Amino acid sequence: MSVIAGRREAGVGLRSGPQVRRREGVARLMHLLFLLVTSFAVIILGVLLVSILNDGLQGIDWSFITSRASRRPERAGLITALFGTLWIMALTALIAIPIGIGAAIYLEEYAPRNWWTKVLQTNIANLAGVPSVVYGLLGLGVFANTLGLGRTVITGALTMSLLVLPIIIIASQEAIRAVPLSLREAALALGGTPWQTARSHVLPAAMPGILTGTILALSRAIGETAPLLVAGASLYLTFNPGGIDSNYTVLPIQIYNWTSEAKQEFKDLAASGIVVLLAVLIAMNTVAIVLRQRFSRQARW
Repeated sequence: MSVIAGRREAGVGLRSGPQVRRREGVARLMHLLFLLVTSFAVIILGVLLVSILNDGLQGIDWSFITSRASRRPERAGLITALFGTLWIMALTALIAIPIGIGAAIYLEEYAPRNWWTKVLQTNIANLAGVPSVVYGLLGLGVFANTLGLGRTVITGALTMSLLVLPIIIIASQEAIRAVPLSLREAALALGGTPWQTARSHVLPAAMPGILTGTILALSRAIGETAPLLVAGASLYLTFNPGGIDSNYTVLPIQIYNWTSEAKQEFKDLAASGIVVLLAVLIAMNTVAIVLRQRFSRQARW
């Protein structure tokens, strides 16, 4: 008993020593610092949102949503840009998500661990940091000119797919890598093929993380302006895109066009357009979050 009591007293002495107190003080200081930085960022975001909502909500009505672009602010609307955004985002998701997830599955489950795979991984990581305007130049040169697709919806969608593809691949790889190895070994031990293991066990377990990365990638894509401007999106368009071979514009470009006008009425329209863009983004993210929660519940079972 005396030995146990001595060890307890020694433990108490270690926990109350000057070095431990110094580390605890540094930890509390860093916690406070991070809390202040986070609070500052949240406050700035809140002020920005309140300002945008205060200026933009009053200009949103059914006429604003359904009207086309006009040089007269009282008749201007964003239906054309809204249709263009929906076209671009739908096609980008259809192109980038399957390719990104497929590439991640190959790199994590099938690719040999050699120099070529390392080079490929390094280049994918580097592509995630390339400025977006470079993708616009690539889309203009390859899709619009070389392949002859022109300044159309499909060119914009392919350009945005290239932009978000590295993000989806990296996020999907991290999610797949986080799946326990024992799950793979159990499936293979029961006679499953590598593809059956990946499709029926690894992918469902990794899907919440994959969808998180997809949300971030598509959230970046919906607000991009520079690559679409370079790749051929129109600054001013008065008709809705009717297919993948149509000319188009998107909400960020329409908002940019309004903010460049001298009249205050157009700047108020830009604020209303930002609110609509945020609503589209929230709706898109809500669908992805619901799917992520569904897969999370299935993975727990």
